Order: sequence, then structure tokens, then C-alpha cells
Amino acid sequence: MEIEKSFSQTKSPFLSYLSSYAKKMKGELKEEPKINYRDAVVSSLGGLIAIIISSSIALALGYPMALAPIGASCVLVFGAHKGPLSQPRHVLGGHFLATVSALIIWSLFHRSLITIAIVLAFVLILMIITKTVHPPAAASAIVAINTGAGWGFLGIIMICACVVILISTVYNNLFQERQYPRYWI
Repeated sequence: MEIEKSFSQTKSPFLSYLSSYAKKMKGELKEEPKINYRDAVVSSLGGLIAIIISSSIALALGYPMALAPIGASCVLVFGAHKGPLSQPRHVLGGHFLATVSALIIWSLFHRSLITIAIVLAFVLILMIITKTVHPPAAASAIVAINTGAGWGFLGIIMICACVVILISTVYNNLFQERQYPRYWI
């Protein structure tokens, strides 16, 4: 507290910047919303159905590594179904762009620590520019390049992402207080 006061009282631009920088790290006081246990159970059951079907497809076709990013997509699509990052454009577009980018970079440069880092940075900027940010899609990219799964991985990721979207659309709209998607494009 004393340090903040001494920074704010000085005329130095650097110390002023440092003070405002440090204040950002305090965060904001936020009251946590009440947990809706019924909604949590509904979300969990939807995610369970989606991951069982997606897992069956991925395992049958020999791509068990697809389960991690698809499972993470299930968490967003069912647990945060109203959020922008869980809408179909983000899920499908994010997985497609991230996986294709990773496979192209993997085809050209193979796997290394540097290519994994470049893939993540490239995928992040690409998803931001195209407005398709979906964090599990970055996991798809990392899995694609780290395992060297090949181009068949793209098909599995896209099939499973479509399954998750389809199940979420049918399942979530069965409940009066839930709607999915909020928008498609």
C-alpha cells in the first residue's frame, strides 16, 4: 500500500506506469453467482452423451488422441452453452482452422518444440482474426502436431465436433430454460 502511494505521488512517467500496471494485477472484487445444481446436472448429462458417442467414433477409427480436445469442447458447449466460445462457428471453425494449420506446419517442418510453439501462436492469431476462438481447438492443433496423427485426424476432429454440436442442439433445446445455439454464424 505504501509503495503504491509513493509511486502515485511521484512525477516519473515510468513509476506512474508501473503503479497502474501493478493495480491491474489486483483484479476486481466479484461476487460469485449462485450455482444452479439442476443446470449443472443437465449440462453434465449432455456432455456425457456427447463424449460417449464421440469417443465411440474416435476409438473405432483409431484416433483416441482426439478425445482430449473434443472432451474440452463438450465442457464448453454443455457447461457454458450461452457463451460465445461455445457457439457452432467457434467450435467448428476453430477446430478446422487449428487442425489444418497444425497439419500443414507439421507436414513442412515436422515436430519440434519450436514448431509446437509456432503452431499455437499461429492458431491463436488465426482464430482471433476469423472470430472463431475456441480454446479446445488449440488443443487439437497441439495434439495433431505432437502425435503426428496425419490428415485423418482432421476428419475425426471435424466429425466429433459436428456430433457435439448436433447433440447439443437437440439436447439443450429439450429444456425450457436452455437454448443452443445462440447463433450459427
